[in-house]
Formats: sequence, C-alpha cells, structure tokens
Amino acid sequence: MSDRATPWLAIARYDAAGRARGTVVLTGLLSSFLLVFLAFFPSLATADVDLDAYVEAFPPAVREAFGIIAISSIEGFLAVEFYQFAWLLLVGLYLAYLTGGTIAGDIASGRMDLTLSAPVARRDVVIGRFLGLVPLVILLNVVLPVVAYVGVVAVGETIAVERLAAVHALAVPYHVACVAAGIAVSTLLSRPGVAQRVALGGLFALFMFDSLVASTDYAAAGNVSPTAHYDPSAVLVLGEYDLTGAAVLLAATAVLLAIAIVRFRRADLSG
Repeated sequence: MSDRATPWLAIARYDAAGRARGTVVLTGLLSSFLLVFLAFFPSLATADVDLDAYVEAFPPAVREAFGIIAISSIEGFLAVEFYQFAWLLLVGLYLAYLTGGTIAGDIASGRMDLTLSAPVARRDVVIGRFLGLVPLVILLNVVLPVVAYVGVVAVGETIAVERLAAVHALAVPYHVACVAAGIAVSTLLSRPGVAQRVALGGLFALFMFDSLVASTDYAAAGNVSPTAHYDPSAVLVLGEYDLTGAAVLLAATAVLLAIAIVRFRRADLSG
C-alpha cells in the first residue's frame, strides 16, 4: 500500500523519523536513571532499618499517590523509586506536553497550510500525528524492561520476568492515552505553548485528584484520571494485572482521538 493511498501513514513516518534522535536520547536517559536507582538497592537492603515500618508511617495519601506497598523487596523498590514516579508520572506528563504542541504548533507556524495543500484529509493529519508518537512509546516499553532485568541481575537480585513484562505491556495503553490527550488539547487550543501547558497541567491535576480522593468516599470519582487505571506497584509487588483498566485506557484513547478529529475538521485555520 503506497503512502499516497494512506497519507496518515506518510505523516506518521515523517513524524517518527523526525523524533528518532530524541527518542533514542530519552530512552538512554531513562535507562541510566533506572540503573542509578538500582545501584543503590544493595546498600539499602542491607541497612539496619525496617523499611516496611518506615513506609507504614507515611500518610495514606502519600502511599496512595506513589503506590507505596512495600519497599524492602526489589519489586517494591523499583515500583516506588522508578515506576510510580518516572514511568507513570514523568513519562506520562512528557508525552502529554510533547503532543500538546503538535497540531497547534503546525497551525501557528503555517506548516499546516502546506500539509493541507496536499491531498490529505484533516482526519489523516490527526491520526498521523498520533501514530508518529507510537514508536516512541513502543521503544521505551521494549528497551526499559530489558535494562531493568539486566540491572536487577547485576545487583545480585531476582525478579519475576512475567511481572516485569506485564508492567510494560500495561504501560502502553496508559502512555498512548497520554498521547491522545495531548493531541486532543492541541486541536482545542490554537497557541502551542498554552496547549502544551494545559495538557501537562491537566494530566498532573488529574493525578493529584486521583491520589487525594483514593482513600475517601469519593474514590470512584478518581477514575477520570488515566493514572487510576495503571498501577505499576500492583503489577510488580502483588502480581495483579488490571486488564479492565487497560481496556478503559484504550477506549479513552479512541474517544480523545475522535474528539480531536471532530474539532480539527471544524477548526478555522484562516487565523
């Protein structure tokens, strides 16, 4: 099938190629970040400190926000120190921020006029820009579990491979939902800088809301946050795989893309 027949594929390939260097750099930085944390585990594990009792002293809201179940095991340590913070929050925020400036940025710079001068539908632009970020999500979730496993073995520990694979497989729906959220915001706001800040701030606000209401009678309201449907600690420490949450995130991704397509079709690009 030629790119002429599938313009969204050409757009996706162009975007992915343009981000190839950044994708490699980000993967390397996160891998280094993970290995640095793992290097600290042996000294922490042998310290004369009851880590689980220390964790129990944290306020419930803090334990909920960072998914702290246990920290004395390698699984609990990874979950708290890397997956609940860097993987869930920072990578999610980065993806939302990155995509928040895609379509809005092209409109503001005038590149969108050039794109639409070719035989390409606005729907194809939205789909292409979304798919252009998917290789970044896939690469991160393929490389990082390998790095994590090698790092765990290097510090003399063992970890269940199936849990490590599952925490990354279930991260894909979460990360693509963050991408879709950024795309949707990018079609709703015309200024790229504002769109990026709204996408990042909105996702962080949802994360905080989910964390604050989790231990209250209004816990169900926290389900509006993507972070409510992906829990790395539950996967790594308890071996619980939330397939329903993954399905919800994929459905949310489809809805957000539909909103973006409808909004972009109706947008006046004349300025």
